[in-house]
Order: sequence, then C-alpha cells, then structure tokens
Amino acid sequence: MELGDVARHVGELAERHRLVLVEGAGGLLVRYDDEGSTVADLARTLAAPVLLVSEAGLGSLNTTALTLEALANRGLELAGLVIGSWPASPDLACRSNIVDMEMLAARPLAGAVPAGAGHTDAAAFRATARACLAPALGGTFNAHDFRESHRP
Repeated sequence: MELGDVARHVGELAERHRLVLVEGAGGLLVRYDDEGSTVADLARTLAAPVLLVSEAGLGSLNTTALTLEALANRGLELAGLVIGSWPASPDLACRSNIVDMEMLAARPLAGAVPAGAGHTDAAAFRATARACLAPALGGTFNAHDFRESHRP
C-alpha cells in the first residue's frame, strides 16, 4: 500500500475513533515503500505526533537520542516515550536509563510495557497496556512511581 493510501485510510479511521495508532515497525527512518518514503514521511503527511517506543538496556540511549534528533530535524512532534520491553529483572543499565531517557525526551516516560506482554491474549494485553501506559494514552502508569521504584 502506498503512503498516500495509508494516510487516507488512517484519516478515515480517525473520523470514527478517538485514538488511532499506526505502528512503524523497524524505526522512524526505515523505508516504507518503493518510492523511498519512511515512517517519518507518513507521520508528517498525517501531521501526527510520534510515540517513540525504545528498548530499556545498554545501547538504547544512543538509539533514542538519534531518533529524537531525527524527529526534531523533521519538525515532528513527540507524543511521548515508552519503554517497550521492560525486563522482569532490570539490570543497572536499564534502571539508570530511565532518568536519562526522560532527560532526552524532556518529559516523564509515557509508559513501560513488560517484556513478553505482546505474547498474551487480547484481554490480558488490554489490562497490561492500561497499567503500563500513561493517562494520556488511556492508562494509569505513573512515571514518578516507576522511576522511584527502579532507582539504581
């Protein structure tokens, strides 16, 4: 499906729903179509804020910083930053990265989804998502409490 077709389809969904999420699997600058369009181009076409989902561990700060820089350079708005696979037993790098990610994003985390959450059934995933995403995303996640409970 071409970028324009996807943008039209998302627009139609947005007319009927309060929130429409478009997953950009692979990252912001991954080529989307044969024309060389990227997920960033789709976000710009939709005038949509971008929810950045980052990993938790070693190396994620660099990837997060580069993606945030790419967003800013393209004039795209950041909707929030979510850690997409929070480990059951976070190591020092994961715990230390919380504060640094919030500093990079210039805002509190918008959520932290536990590792493996995507492998549950729909009802369990909805319950997990509600607990792991901030109120702006329909959840009950509290960034301050999360940060405090995982201090290095």
